[in-house]
Amino acid sequence: MFDLILSVAISFAITLLAIPVIIFVAEKKKLFDIPDERKVHSVPIPSLGGLGIFAGFIVACLLCVSFETVPEFQFFIAAAMVIFFLGLKDDILDISPLNKFIGQVLAAFLLVYKGGVQLKSMHGFLGVYELPEMMSLLLTYFTIIVIINSFNLIDGVDGLAGSLGIMATTVLGIYFLRINLAPYAILSFSLAGSLVAFLIYNYQPAKIFMGDTGSLLIGLISAILVIKFINVSASSNPNLRVASSPAVGFAVLMIPLLDTLRVFGIRIIHRRSPFSPDRNHIHHLLLDKGLSHRNVTLTLVAMNLFFIALAYFGRSIGVTWLIISIVSLFFALIGVLYYTRTKKHHMHVTAAVAGDETLLKGSSKIILTNNAVLEEE
Repeated sequence: MFDLILSVAISFAITLLAIPVIIFVAEKKKLFDIPDERKVHSVPIPSLGGLGIFAGFIVACLLCVSFETVPEFQFFIAAAMVIFFLGLKDDILDISPLNKFIGQVLAAFLLVYKGGVQLKSMHGFLGVYELPEMMSLLLTYFTIIVIINSFNLIDGVDGLAGSLGIMATTVLGIYFLRINLAPYAILSFSLAGSLVAFLIYNYQPAKIFMGDTGSLLIGLISAILVIKFINVSASSNPNLRVASSPAVGFAVLMIPLLDTLRVFGIRIIHRRSPFSPDRNHIHHLLLDKGLSHRNVTLTLVAMNLFFIALAYFGRSIGVTWLIISIVSLFFALIGVLYYTRTKKHHMHVTAAVAGDETLLKGSSKIILTNNAVLEEE
C-alpha cells in the first residue's frame, strides 16, 4: 500500500512541476497547436503536455514497481518509450498515418511477444471460447491498436481524454488492488496521478494540450490494463472472477472505443482514410448542441460510468447479450444526437503568434489584420 501511495504522489508531483516549465518552453519556441476548421479551440495552445504526463508516470513506475516480481513490466516500459517518441515526433514535426501505425504495431509487438499481453479466449462472446493461436494474435493486435487510437481520437475537447483516462485507470486499479495485484495497481494509479496533475492545466480554458504524446500513452496503458483485467477476472478463482469480464472491460473504455469504431466506419463508407479528420466525433455532436467543453467532458464521463455500472450489475445476463445491449444503447444515443444536430458557423479571433503576417493553415477563410487573424469556419 505504501508503494501505491508513493507512486501516486510521485507521478502527481512530477507532472504538476513539469507542466509550467513545458508551457514556458513551448511558448518561447512557438510550439503551438494551431486552430483550423475542425478544431474547437480558437487560439494557439502548447500541445506538449504529454511530456509531463510521461515523466511523472515513468518515474513513479520505475521507483515503485519491483521488476523482479513482474519481469513483463520492463517490456511495458519499452513499449511506452516507443509510444512516447512516436507521439513526441508527431506533436513537433507531424508524421504520416502509415508511420504512426507502424510505430503502434512495434509497441504492440513488444507487449504481445515479450510482455505476454494476449487475448486467448472470447470468454463465451457469440458462443466462442478458446481461440486458435493466429486468431488470438490478430484479435490482440487489433484490440491494442484500436484502444491506442481511441484515446488519440477522443482528445478533442479540454479535459476529455484525461478525464476518461483517470476514470478507466482508477476503475481497473481498484480491481487490481482488491485482488492483490499490486504492480498493476501501481501501473494504473501512476498514470491516474499524472493525469490529475495535468488536468489542473487542461480543463477549460486549457493552458496546454496533452498532444499525441499523452493520448497515445493513455491508450497503451489502458490496453495493457483491460487485457490483464479480462484474462485475470475470467479465472476460476472466486476471489478474482468477474462474470462477463469482456463486457465489463469493454464498458470501461466504451466511449473512446465505440466512438472511434463509429467514426472509422463513417469514413470508410465515404471512401476516405479512417485517419482523415472530420467533425463527427461524439464530442463534436455535443458541442453542436451548445454544451461547453467542461459540460461535454462531464457528460461523457458520466455516460461512461453509467455503462460501467450497467455492465457490472447486469453481468449475469451473459457477455454476448450484455455487449449487444451496451452497443445498441450507445448507438441509439448517438442517433438522437446526430439527427437533432444543428450545424453552426463560428467566427474565431486568434491573436497573431509570429508577427503581423501570421497565416493559420486549414481555415476556410482567413482575414489578416495588423494585430489579429479573423478565422471563419
